[in-house]
Amino acid sequence: MKSFNFKIPQNIEFGIGCLNKLPQLLNENNSEHVLLISDRGLESLGVVKKVQDIIVAAGINHTCWLDVIPNPTVDVVNEATETYKKCGATSIVALGGGSSIDVAKAVGVLVNHGGRITDYEGSNKVPGPIVPVIAIPTTAGTGSEVTASSVITDESRNYKLSVISYEILPKYALLDPELIMTAPASIAAACGIDALIHAIEAYISTSASPFSDAMAEKAMELIGGSLRRFIANRKDEKAACDMMLGSTFAGIAFAWARLGNVHAMSHPVSAYFHIAHGVANAILLPTIIEYNALADSGRYEVIYNYIREGRGVISHFTPGMLVEEIKKLNADCGIPLSLSAVGVTAEMVPEMAKDAMKSGNILVNPRQSTLKDITDLYLKAL
Repeated sequence: MKSFNFKIPQNIEFGIGCLNKLPQLLNENNSEHVLLISDRGLESLGVVKKVQDIIVAAGINHTCWLDVIPNPTVDVVNEATETYKKCGATSIVALGGGSSIDVAKAVGVLVNHGGRITDYEGSNKVPGPIVPVIAIPTTAGTGSEVTASSVITDESRNYKLSVISYEILPKYALLDPELIMTAPASIAAACGIDALIHAIEAYISTSASPFSDAMAEKAMELIGGSLRRFIANRKDEKAACDMMLGSTFAGIAFAWARLGNVHAMSHPVSAYFHIAHGVANAILLPTIIEYNALADSGRYEVIYNYIREGRGVISHFTPGMLVEEIKKLNADCGIPLSLSAVGVTAEMVPEMAKDAMKSGNILVNPRQSTLKDITDLYLKAL
């Protein structure tokens, strides 16, 4: 067994109603003025007001910045950073999906260390701690509340850059399943598939360890057993709890094991064509699982047993069975069959392939990949 290391440096609260612990965490951190970062969708649903009311009732000052967008850009980060500085905040509450949490992390970097977020692109370039961030996820998908990365779109390059550093982990994460029980079915599906892919890619990564495997397997068990039920009925409390916890476990898994070709290739798709991250991942997954089958060492059967409908005994497993099960799961979740179905066109494939090859995730994919391999995979997924 190869050597490995891990640490769990965060404070994580899980449970129905645990959102009410927010004032306690703010007081522990001596937060006199909070910047609440979120989006207009959550404002319209009343979720932002719910959090505001809790902050106000605790006698803590706050300012709202609610202009987070999907696939947030460098300009979005700059605007949120200016708001933080002008209002005199001392900490951040990030409310939302991965976009809000990634923006909060990036703001935390710029407030404490200056410059532009592009200065910190890559691994371990953040020189020290960032502004304290309390992450409150409202989707079961990205796992951003427990990952050491922030993904931001640089529109000048049509490129999704990653800032990777354990300095940017949120200090606290509040996992309240009630917050994901109002999500539309389409959001629940895209985010849920994304979380499942985090677990799958971490599990087959060449950087996987017994620690990441434990997190990934539990995530696949929870998500695989509850995703369909959660999409069907977001008020299903057990399914919501399973999805919320499974998403977080998947995030911890890939924080330590990295991901693979699915995520390396989906980021350019989102950057060039503005496709939702989870949807891009889900469309690419069957093609890449089929491609990686040559490198399978028995883990495909484990994944298959976690995600398939029914739990009866099977015999004579083949990797193709996992590919077909994933296609069926995508169909059940309303995921389009191909990249062309969501507007991706062949002329951008060469540029997308070049960008995908820049991702460190390519290096830990179980089957080694060249630029030609990635190009061919895009064309097949079209």
